Amino acid sequence: MTREEAEDRLSLAGQADDDAFPLLDAAIACAMHDVPFRDAGAVRRLADAAAERLSERIETESPDDALAETMAADLRLNGDLLHYDDPTNTDVIDIAERRRGLSAALAVFYLDAARRVGLKAAGVDFPNHFLLRVETPAGPVALDPFSQGRVVMPSELTRRALRAGLTPHVADRLDVLMAPVTDRQALIRLQNVLFSRAIRAEDYQTAERSAVRRALLDPEDHRPWLDVAAAREKQGALTGAIDALARARAVSGEAAPVPEVAFDRLRMRLN
Repeated sequence: MTREEAEDRLSLAGQADDDAFPLLDAAIACAMHDVPFRDAGAVRRLADAAAERLSERIETESPDDALAETMAADLRLNGDLLHYDDPTNTDVIDIAERRRGLSAALAVFYLDAARRVGLKAAGVDFPNHFLLRVETPAGPVALDPFSQGRVVMPSELTRRALRAGLTPHVADRLDVLMAPVTDRQALIRLQNVLFSRAIRAEDYQTAERSAVRRALLDPEDHRPWLDVAAAREKQGALTGAIDALARARAVSGEAAPVPEVAFDRLRMRLN
C-alpha cells in the first residue's frame, strides 16, 4: 500500500458512521501511511486467531476473563516496558510480529476481537493510560491491555486519576473515569501519542503525518490541520503550512475561526 492509498482508506474511514468504523483496517492504513509497502498479513492473521479463540473462550468464561486470557495468555500481547518509547510500539504491523506495544495500540486487537464475537467493549480515554471497558453481567470492568489485560479495580482507577492530577471530586466518579469512547476516538488517541512524541523528538515529518491521519479520521475537527501547519512550518514548508491553515479554516467555519495573524506570519516569512 502506498502512502496515497493509505490516505484514501483513511478518508473513507473518516466518512464512516461511528458504529461502522473499520477499526482494524484504519489502523493498518495508519501504519502504512507511516511506512508504506509492507505486508499486513501478520495483523490479519493475529486478528483472525484472536476472534476464533475468543469465540471458544466466551462459551465457558466471563467476558472480561475470556478477552484478557485470549489476548494476553493465548496470543501473548503485552506492553513493552523495556522499549516504551520505541515508535514500533504504536504500529499495529510491528506489534503483530513482536506482540508488544503501547496500550492504545494493543487495544486495537482487543476491540476488533470483541466486535467480531459480539462482546460489548470500548476504549476508555483514561488520563495518561488507555484502558478498556468490558460489559459483564456484574457491570462494567476495566482492563489494562498493557499489563496482560488485568482487571483494574475501582480503587486503583481513583488512585491513578489522582496521580494524573484530577480533582478528588472527579477521581471518585467511576462513570467519568470509565466513560467509553468510540473506536475512531481510540485510534485518534494513538495518533495523538505519535504526534506528541514526534514533536518532542523534533521529528516534524512524522508529526505531520500523524496530524494528517487525525484530520482524515475526523474530518469535522479543524484542530489536526493546525498541527499539520505547525509541523510543516518547522520543516520550512511555508506554502504547505498556509494550505493546512486554509483547510483548518474551511473545516472550522465560524465556530472556531483560525486567526488571521497565523496566515500573516507565514506570508511574511515567504516574502
